[in-house]
Amino acid sequence: MIGAVTRRSSLYATKPWGFQSEHDFLNACVCVETMLSPRQVLEKTQEVERLMGRTEKSHNGEYHDRLIDIDILLYDDLHIDEPDLKIPHPLMHERDFVMVPLREISQK
Repeated sequence: MIGAVTRRSSLYATKPWGFQSEHDFLNACVCVETMLSPRQVLEKTQEVERLMGRTEKSHNGEYHDRLIDIDILLYDDLHIDEPDLKIPHPLMHERDFVMVPLREISQK
């Protein structure tokens, strides 16, 4: 378990970002209170993705349809820049499918 969900957004159906697909994606944001470090949260979310059948983020360097994709957008006021962990998420401001649900939970 990562922690207690304190806020959650609505679900938003959106077109894929960064590649073509006939499928829409469901997007949402949650706020979680946790005692885990950012690294531990990353490890736990990747474990959830694997348990749900996700094996890779991209195929031949390009994004593709996937069952689940969990991103850590923010973690308190921390700034982390590691090869596999970047907080705040560097592209979140470019993606309405991230910012719309994130704004929703920030107003609750």
